[in-house]
Amino acid sequence: MTSISAQVCIRNRLGLHARAAIKLVELMQDYDADVILQSADKSATADSVMAMLMLESAQGETITVSATGPQASPALDAVKALFEAGFDEDS
Repeated sequence: MTSISAQVCIRNRLGLHARAAIKLVELMQDYDADVILQSADKSATADSVMAMLMLESAQGETITVSATGPQASPALDAVKALFEAGFDEDS
């Protein structure tokens, strides 16, 4: 299965914290795709809040998001939009 990926910048002030991770998990429930976030030497699936918290990603960091599956492209677009919106939090 083909994987697509994009780099996203964490814009929100608190980084990829619990509330932001929960928003991402909830968003991914709408898509038939496997999404992986890669930060330096760590990776996490977008369906696990705990795994994303272990990335310890802070504001200003760039991470790589990869998606595979039947809805990989719309899932990746949705993830990019969520990151670009700063998880709808104050930056």
